[in-house]
Amino acid sequence: MSRPTARVLALLELLQTGRLRTVGDLADRLGVDERTVRRYADHLADLGIPVEAQRGRYGGYRLAPGHKLPPLMLTDDEAVAVVLGLTVAERAGLASTGQTATASALAKVSRVLPRPLSRRIDSLLATAQFTAPARSAAPTGADTLLALASAAQARRTVTIAYTAWDGRESRREVDVYGLVLHSGRWYVTGHDHGRDDVRTFRLDRVTAVEQGAGSYVVPADFDAGTHVVAGIGAVQWAHEVTVVLRTTLAQARERLPRSVGRLSEHADGVLLETRAERLDGMAAMLAGLGWEFEVLSPDALRDEVLVLAERLRAGAARR
Repeated sequence: MSRPTARVLALLELLQTGRLRTVGDLADRLGVDERTVRRYADHLADLGIPVEAQRGRYGGYRLAPGHKLPPLMLTDDEAVAVVLGLTVAERAGLASTGQTATASALAKVSRVLPRPLSRRIDSLLATAQFTAPARSAAPTGADTLLALASAAQARRTVTIAYTAWDGRESRREVDVYGLVLHSGRWYVTGHDHGRDDVRTFRLDRVTAVEQGAGSYVVPADFDAGTHVVAGIGAVQWAHEVTVVLRTTLAQARERLPRSVGRLSEHADGVLLETRAERLDGMAAMLAGLGWEFEVLSPDALRDEVLVLAERLRAGAARR
């Protein structure tokens, strides 16, 4: 590679930060004069790379959004980060559009890595262990995901075409409160106008999204992740549980993951609303927190707490 060509590519790498770089700064970084920087920028523009020029005393260059991504210039550290990120996403089922897009992107990056770096990354992947179990991610179209994300950010009502688990098709008018990735599956949660309630929908069952003109306000205390996880648990677990924890809301949120249930302020501490499959396990979890607590419901949980307390007392009395 000739030195001028290498410097043109170096200019492209500097511009990929996305911010405006002054001509003087670019000249210092490349070790050339300002006239040469302008010539290099013109060369990039001739190659179809969207370089924007800003004139004036503090003028310079930056990359403008284009129809195609410009060639990426990655350092070794950046290449390792990209490969590891894609690998973890593929193995853990975190890809928004399914395994095919992730595997394709990983293959493209791997093909252009310098051979020495490629061998080192192969060694890393061959010896590394991933503790998260591999799961099959539900494929979600990027257009669907991005359309709902845009609606959530702009607070614009959408109409979605939705296919339920039993094959029934419907159209739902939804105020999008948030998007949640849980166990390899994307969910959208928000106010369903037809049901006049907050509902959760699987994105892999959304077949179309139409942007509407309506606007809305998300409730101040609404947490999309907590709502989705609690809703999934409510479908699977048998017992409704309500407990007052003698602690502060900040401490409870620090100790308890969102998947445990809904936490809210209470006159005597923190109200925990959740569901459980086994009440003996719930009693053990509450005892393990180390806080005083009061069981509001169900009565059977109080019985399990008493059984646990007697078992602990008996164990402590043994010599």
